[in-house]
Amino acid sequence: MKNSSYFGKCTLVGAGPGDPDLLTIKALKAIQTASVLFVDDLVSPEIVAYAPPTARIVYVGKRGGCKSTPQSFIEKLMITAVREGETVVRLKGGDPFIFGRGGEEVEHLQTAGIRVEVVNGITSGLAAVTSLNVPLTHREYAHGVVFITGHAKPNDSGTDWRALAATAASAKLTLVIYMGVSGAQTIQDELLHGLPASTPVAVVQNVSLGTQRHAITHLGALHSTIVREQLGSPSILVVGDVVRGVQMAAEHARTQAAA
Repeated sequence: MKNSSYFGKCTLVGAGPGDPDLLTIKALKAIQTASVLFVDDLVSPEIVAYAPPTARIVYVGKRGGCKSTPQSFIEKLMITAVREGETVVRLKGGDPFIFGRGGEEVEHLQTAGIRVEVVNGITSGLAAVTSLNVPLTHREYAHGVVFITGHAKPNDSGTDWRALAATAASAKLTLVIYMGVSGAQTIQDELLHGLPASTPVAVVQNVSLGTQRHAITHLGALHSTIVREQLGSPSILVVGDVVRGVQMAAEHARTQAAA
């Protein structure tokens, strides 16, 4: 049902990495009260199912390497719906403010005079390591963490991986790389200028879903591991000594199997 006022409202909701059980209560409440939902491609059907049966569901897919709905068109749809009095939920995978273009959407909505609320979600970079019982920070191995994209927008030179590697080595940082599978060879080659080839790496595909797969390797074999294990998008790359524990466990399991 539309709001009685001319202007409705808009909430940007983080749907988390995919598992419905990882939704926040606040996110669930927002979904359940929406009259229109604009849904990203990576949001699972089980989460969309929490919407009211009367709600209009609009899929505005955004997936790396695939044809996507233009961002400007999504923003236009949202503004139009709010101005028609709808209770709009923009349902985004992970967290709206971590590689979700939430900042761009908030700016456009506020410029149009629309009140916006943002509900955080568990980002896939955190859920990925948690699924392996690996921390992002550790008093001995990692004093901080960097969330970074492996996919640069057109006409952008992208990340200076060599500089990042040097910083990660000196400051003991965990690198969590989103959208990095297609550029894994370049990322590997550039990071090797500042990090040892033996640096542990985890690659986690389809984080938190029943189809989740992962591989544990080292930086010198990152690209070949992705090819051999046929890992694809969406995947998270985790680079750093925090992965060492699960790496040792995997090597022990292989040794036991070969014995």
